[in-house]
Amino acid sequence: MKGKKIKAIILIIIITASLLFLFYNLSFQNDTRELRAVVKKVDDSEISGSGVQKFGRQIVRVEIKEGKYKGKIINASNHLIGNLGWDYRFNEGDEILVAISETENNEIRAAVALDVYRQGWILILIALFIILLILYARYIGLKALFSFIGSIFIIWKILIPGLLKGLDPLIFTSFVLLILSALILFSIAGFTKKGFASFFGTSSSLLITIALTIFFGNKLALDGMSSPYVGEMMAAGYFNLNIREIFYAAVVIGASGAAMDIAMDMATTIKELKEQRPDMEMKDLIKSGFNVGSDVIGTMTTTLLLAYAGGYLTLIMAFMTRTATLRRIFNLRIIVSEILRTLVGSIGLIIVAPITTIFAAWLYSKKFKLEKNKD
Repeated sequence: MKGKKIKAIILIIIITASLLFLFYNLSFQNDTRELRAVVKKVDDSEISGSGVQKFGRQIVRVEIKEGKYKGKIINASNHLIGNLGWDYRFNEGDEILVAISETENNEIRAAVALDVYRQGWILILIALFIILLILYARYIGLKALFSFIGSIFIIWKILIPGLLKGLDPLIFTSFVLLILSALILFSIAGFTKKGFASFFGTSSSLLITIALTIFFGNKLALDGMSSPYVGEMMAAGYFNLNIREIFYAAVVIGASGAAMDIAMDMATTIKELKEQRPDMEMKDLIKSGFNVGSDVIGTMTTTLLLAYAGGYLTLIMAFMTRTATLRRIFNLRIIVSEILRTLVGSIGLIIVAPITTIFAAWLYSKKFKLEKNKD
């Protein structure tokens, strides 16, 4: 027993170290000439503006900490544009990321200070996540980690590039979500009745969520232009994008994750009930599943609300400071967009529970009847 624990600990260490090494090598690309540096001195003489909004250029003197220029001290420019979401004023001692351009003689021509270097702490956070996941869920945790990494790859390498190329946002996103659902659910549950039941429930909820999003999105005259960073995409030249349908796709993506969770919960519940009570008929399985599902949905809808409210907490605070009326708030495009996102996601959760429960109960009851006929 002790030997098994030691082997498990060694396996966790190897997996964690391998994943961190992979992440580090994928995120640190020497050909981009982006290097870690430490700020030695700052010069704010070229910065102007009032209040919290500042404009101009901050000159930072930095020491390169890696690569062939390690130890070299140079000046880097930090351009402030008055956007609090992008601007960052550096201080002495900050560890930052700088982008450099080189001459033909491999000397530094110019350098730009990009942002605070956060990669080290991200690696620590990832390591904590991996260790806790594997320690608690063990083999299931490994499968969950596989689906997690696979999902990131599909979103980053397939979904985002496809949307930027102008593919139909809703059709393409739906296709990708079906692939993601299959990857996540079947990697956790395997090609079992539990896996098929949860996938069926998730897929059904996805179709209903899409229909609701399109219908109410059009009725509420939402065009997606209130979504974050739309202006930046337009400024980059992506005028061919259907922003409205990209917003609809974002609503569906947000709802699909929670729907997957509920679908797996309900399929697992039916599976456990059938294993503990093989004599339970389909109607009894459905009744018990509904009892469990009502409690799960009761908390999950509030969880979804809190998740969205947390993401837009400062927006809500901003409207409170302006003493806007409720009529004004409930007719603002940006607020209505988030209301649509929250309510459609919640409706998707409510729908996925009974659909998965009924389908899972049918699957497991069918097996019981076949065995009974054999006897």
